[in-house]
Amino acid sequence: MKDGIHPDYKQVIFFDASVDFKFLTRSTMTARGGETMKWTDGKEYPVVRLDVSSESHPFYTGKQKVLDTAGRVEKFRQKYGMYTSNKG
Repeated sequence: MKDGIHPDYKQVIFFDASVDFKFLTRSTMTARGGETMKWTDGKEYPVVRLDVSSESHPFYTGKQKVLDTAGRVEKFRQKYGMYTSNKG
């Protein structure tokens, strides 16, 4: 392999603050602002913050959010003037 063309592959903590879940793995991602966090082994690692992880995603947790889809459709139709018509 050529030197200098591959991204830096290092230990990174991925952190989902919405459920206080974190895991340590290797990645090429970089932490924004140089944020670091101490892991259970006592070492400091860069942190990549997540919006959704397996601990907070409805598919994995089984806690689906019920959306008012009928209300959203009606709002869309009112906004854009689309109405259904029954021509029989």
